Amino acid sequence: MPIELDERGRALENEYFHRKERELLEKMKSQILGDDSKSADMQCPRCEGALYETTYEGITIDVCNKCTGVWLDSGELAQVAAKEEGSGGWLGKIFG
Repeated sequence: MPIELDERGRALENEYFHRKERELLEKMKSQILGDDSKSADMQCPRCEGALYETTYEGITIDVCNKCTGVWLDSGELAQVAAKEEGSGGWLGKIFG
């Protein structure tokens, strides 16, 4: 039974977007775990993966290499809130 043209078009479109999404995720992971990130020699509290320090918008954060969870040290949430307060973001309104 041959596949109809519309079904084949949707299948090819889904395959294309799946491939692009996979490429974007790999690019983001390589950026997070890139050369400028340093190992913090700590374990993720959630999955016990390794945490790596990386800089995001001028703030040093810890990112898990397994679950990609983001962990903030003391004072980092206040830095994020201070940045958001100046821009009128929702986080600045909560902590401001």
